[in-house]
Amino acid sequence: MTVETPGIAGRSSIAGEEVPKDLLPSQGHTIPILVFSDLDGTLIDHHSYDFSSARPALDALRDLGAGVVLSSSKTAAEIAVIREAMGLSSWPAIVENGAGVLEARAQPDDDQWGYQRLRSLLDALPETLRSQFIGFGDMSAEQLVEATGLTVPAAKLAKQRSYSEPGLWTGKKEDRQAFLDALAEHGVSARSGGRFLTLSFGGTKADQMLALIRRFDPCHTVALGDAPNDVEMLETADHGFVVANPDSPELPELDGETAGRIQRTKLAGPAGWNAAILELLYKLELT
Repeated sequence: MTVETPGIAGRSSIAGEEVPKDLLPSQGHTIPILVFSDLDGTLIDHHSYDFSSARPALDALRDLGAGVVLSSSKTAAEIAVIREAMGLSSWPAIVENGAGVLEARAQPDDDQWGYQRLRSLLDALPETLRSQFIGFGDMSAEQLVEATGLTVPAAKLAKQRSYSEPGLWTGKKEDRQAFLDALAEHGVSARSGGRFLTLSFGGTKADQMLALIRRFDPCHTVALGDAPNDVEMLETADHGFVVANPDSPELPELDGETAGRIQRTKLAGPAGWNAAILELLYKLELT
């Protein structure tokens, strides 16, 4: 069966192949590895939104009974589609940069109370600051397509937000800090990830990651990412991998790199993800 998902640029992610069977949580058995992975530029290609290069590693993890938790700035509506295409619906997913979790096999709900409150605070800012931030909620689906490269159906999923507001800062650097300070007075924090600045009432990928580690109690934890909003996740895991992304500024040296706990891939995107996981499984004598 060919996978066609509106959340992945309307393309077949594993063209001509069958959707992999879900990686199932072990029933009464210890989980050998729990993998936490960013999506754009990490597990899926930054331009094509394809993840087929990571298929060998995903298959190896499935065969081990390991888990893969997707962790992204994407909405629950977006991740639900991608998670199903990857065969990962039996595992929770961290959504909207850690502001929430989509539980295993759950479908997104339409509760937008937190998002609407965030938008109200944003719109209450002085116009001199507000006008320099263009959020997803300020864009039509067509404008979001232009800003992200998503298809129209995927852009509509990206606008189905519950917790956070990504957007583009178009103004001066000094005004950006004033903008962030004004929002912070109301409990709104901001995190940079890839192309966008994401606003929320808190909660990080690392926060949700720690809660899931406590829940599943795996033998080893692994995190892979490419952007500043992945750093805490990378530093929390037993093994972290900064996945090469030629389209984004390189992350500075992280805590743990000197000791070898955090490494950098030579290959970019899903190919780098695949190589990192397979090499780690070999190192841990799990292959």
